[in-house]
Amino acid sequence: MKLERMRRWIISLAIINFNLDVGPVVDILYPSISLTDAERENVAFSSFPDTALFDTGSEVHSFRIPEGTTPQEDEATTHDIHWTPRPPSIDGYLYGYSLFHQRRDDSSKRGYLQRSVVILSHLPYPSLFLTALHDLAPLYFSQGAPSLETACHNIANWPDPTFGLSCELGFMGRVLNVELPQDERQQQQPLQITSNADPPLLASVPPSDPSPLRIFAPCLPKLWSVWECLILCEPLIIFAATPREASLAVWWLYEFIRPLNAAIDLRPYFHIHDQDFERIVNKNGPRAGMLLGVTNPFFTNACKHWPHVLSLGRPPRHHHFHHKKDRDGQASKVPEASLKFGPDAGFHSRHQRYISKDKDLLKLLETAVQKGGQAETEAVHLIRRHFSMRASEVLGPLNRYFTSLIHNSDLPTLPSATKNSTSSAASSHHKSDSGSGNFLGSFADADFLASLKTHGSTLPFRTKAKQKEFYERWLKSPAFGIWLAERDADTRTALKGKKRAR
Repeated sequence: MKLERMRRWIISLAIINFNLDVGPVVDILYPSISLTDAERENVAFSSFPDTALFDTGSEVHSFRIPEGTTPQEDEATTHDIHWTPRPPSIDGYLYGYSLFHQRRDDSSKRGYLQRSVVILSHLPYPSLFLTALHDLAPLYFSQGAPSLETACHNIANWPDPTFGLSCELGFMGRVLNVELPQDERQQQQPLQITSNADPPLLASVPPSDPSPLRIFAPCLPKLWSVWECLILCEPLIIFAATPREASLAVWWLYEFIRPLNAAIDLRPYFHIHDQDFERIVNKNGPRAGMLLGVTNPFFTNACKHWPHVLSLGRPPRHHHFHHKKDRDGQASKVPEASLKFGPDAGFHSRHQRYISKDKDLLKLLETAVQKGGQAETEAVHLIRRHFSMRASEVLGPLNRYFTSLIHNSDLPTLPSATKNSTSSAASSHHKSDSGSGNFLGSFADADFLASLKTHGSTLPFRTKAKQKEFYERWLKSPAFGIWLAERDADTRTALKGKKRAR
């Protein structure tokens, strides 16, 4: 029972150690869980920084890896007689939240002790689990395995992780004031704000240290172009100096396009050992919706044909030097400016914006970065709300046209197959509901564009021509197919319920 309750939130806790012969390996899974060989390797390599910029200390980051299909149950049971099958994932992926620690150790042939503590979960809650790691990892490094057992018992006592939950979660000797999102798509906002208490931890929002304004400092004026590319499901690769920066950048961009993030395949930290490497990084054009965070300069050439590249440039200020061995085997310091982390800082793309940027907000953001403190905190709230509102406004003309397709249930049954749609994704998702009567007309691209021309959009498009071109592209994206299928299903359910109530 305790195990089942714990696995409402997490799948397992993993300890990753460095093996001199094979690299990072999963040393402990507590509680033991079935993982395929590919998953084990992926978890191990994903939990270690693939970067030259690290000497001693700790770093937290996150990753998302594909779930395997053939768990090695026999192998798993040899490690722990208490092994049990793991619960199914929500979206076919495992989320990993890792704290990597490295310190000098003369007894090691590498000269360092390298170890990671990882929380494996099916829930995309970066703030919650990365915060929990800051409490768990130091205790594990000082107390060992008993701290893992304590953590699991604490989590087993948490309430069900239901949408909209607001509660206090006891963990490793302290209390986390946590709020879960109202649903999986909408941007999370505090349920209640009190001046006498610390703000609640919004589970689905990325950690704000460092703030997104500092992460994207080299390209703040280009954020509106980056946002448009993601809304249109254009593939984007992000180069950063550390996994922490890479993963936070991915999570923040994913946050900025809510509620239109369903078609995005986010990989907060992607490395050359990922089991999807050959499928994603090849000579073919990248798949729509890919959002990769990387640190290895290898990707500079391997992904030079990607249409959109965002490079965050130099590392954070607290990383001043990189240590390497000189000819005598002694550690020497190399200035960070001499290290290469990927393309030059900035947004490298031929994308031409359709929608005007908010110049007043941009000026406010740039000023907030200079001031720091409360001004920066408030600016982060503004930029989150700004982009999320724009993402919602993208749907305004579509919702207006879709509403016009809803017919009174007393009218003759109408065909529900999508006609004249340029989106194959829409055609495959929009299916008739035979046997219960149809209340919806067909979504026709030409009719929608005519409605758009007549009624327009609340978004500040640069010209009418660009407005039309933007929506023509969006209708061909995977995001349109997902939106149409969900809107269709929700409407049919509501209309059938209304008919039964008559």
